[in-house]
Amino acid sequence: MTITQWLIFILVIQILHGLGTWKLYVKAGRQAWEAFIPVYNAIILMKIINRSWWWTILLFVPIVNLIMLPVVWVETARSFGKNQFLDTFLAVITLGFYNFYLNYGTEVNYVADRDINPKSSSGDWTSSILFAIVAATIVHTYFIQPFTIPSSSLEKSLLVGDFLFVSKFHYGARIPMTTVGTPMVHDTIPIANVKSYLFDDNFEKRSTSWKNKLQLPYMRIPGFENIERNDIVVFNQPADTLLNMNDFNPDRNYYKPIDKKTNLVKRCVGVPGDSLEVRNGYVYINGKRNELPDRAKLQFAYQIELKGTYSGEQIYDGLKRYDITDVYQIGQTTLLIEATVEAAAKAKNHPNVGSITRSETPRGIDYKSLFPRAAGYDWSYDNFGPIYIPKKGETVELTMEVLPLYKRLIGEYERNSVVTRGNQIIINDQPTTSYTFKQDYYWMMGDNRNNSIDARAWGYVPFDHVVGKPVFIWMSWDGLKNPRWERWFTTVGGSGNPMSYLIPFLVLLAAWFGFNTWRKRKHK
Repeated sequence: MTITQWLIFILVIQILHGLGTWKLYVKAGRQAWEAFIPVYNAIILMKIINRSWWWTILLFVPIVNLIMLPVVWVETARSFGKNQFLDTFLAVITLGFYNFYLNYGTEVNYVADRDINPKSSSGDWTSSILFAIVAATIVHTYFIQPFTIPSSSLEKSLLVGDFLFVSKFHYGARIPMTTVGTPMVHDTIPIANVKSYLFDDNFEKRSTSWKNKLQLPYMRIPGFENIERNDIVVFNQPADTLLNMNDFNPDRNYYKPIDKKTNLVKRCVGVPGDSLEVRNGYVYINGKRNELPDRAKLQFAYQIELKGTYSGEQIYDGLKRYDITDVYQIGQTTLLIEATVEAAAKAKNHPNVGSITRSETPRGIDYKSLFPRAAGYDWSYDNFGPIYIPKKGETVELTMEVLPLYKRLIGEYERNSVVTRGNQIIINDQPTTSYTFKQDYYWMMGDNRNNSIDARAWGYVPFDHVVGKPVFIWMSWDGLKNPRWERWFTTVGGSGNPMSYLIPFLVLLAAWFGFNTWRKRKHK
């Protein structure tokens, strides 16, 4: 829905609310018209049911309101003496229309001094759990989201097994576009392994299905900083059409809503307005080689020829001393590794290593699997571009030669109709030779240059796909039996070697518990 359509929808809901509750408002000592005024009616209703005014805010927060609405329906019924289990069941199962019955079909009395405290331990637990979910959902959606590193594309900076806190407020928290879904769950409900949100992901139905009409338009709360070059960023994979990112051969393409596409984490090496090129695996911005932060360690693919035959465990242990952890055996005496230049140079001196050769792909080798997958772009993972990274408000000249670079942006991300007729480009039924971009775009790549599926495969990342900024590693494991203690409670950004704040945190935690224990004893 558009903003206008949503406003009309909310207005209709407000009218239905007024029609279903105005007599109840009167019985509670209010005026009938107060049941019909949007937002104001919710504030008055909170007074009627003896709840805090800030519950009104929660009623308009996507996802959170799915929890709050049934609570308010039940509380309304109980404020008029309907406290039985059947009343609660009917209030929820009828989606609040049980209040119509109370409004027109019964002679209920308002209970002004109703005790709002739970009458049993089970009720107390239910209330606590509900509001814990509400609080966690708000934090998860608008402030901090936990995230696990799934792959080695940022190896040496972020490791597989790192558990992160991702800030939503640095770049601005995105308002959920998917309004009906399971709180704090991304696209799949664990264990049940079913879709966690209401949306028809068939391409043919995405503009006609009633489920998709419930989508909110893209909106974002202003952040306090912009994405800077070399920031590590969490974002939704823009070209994600897979049901499961581990299955690259699905039965069909799944066109998910933006906020339910797969979350990825990469380094932003190109910002809006940059001209970017990859030469021999190194990124060049506006003709100058990009300088990464000192914590970032580029890795490249190398082929190793061994002297003799060794077990996989011997090979892994031998190379691990050089901080080489991505090792693949491709022959009896041949290995493929991902390593920094420094690590590869040191490993060359190992007595069992015959030779180490960097595996670099020249232009034209794998261009069919790379963006933009079009004739005339004979690029490779190591030699890519140059390309221009679009900036909001900037205009580019459109020709048949450059259209493959921008067609997905113009059509898919900015919702235009793009077709060609001969050598003519038609946008929204109008012939054109230029286009002005409506949002900023970014270029996301992995530091593990030959073992990262990134922008070289699927192209630009629109700003509306940006989730947040990783700021803190709160836990890290190299397998279940090997905690990386030195990485616990470390920052993602900064310079120099990361410093763990685990010990100071444990000291503060122990002091807090000690203080609370002392205070309780003193009061006794």
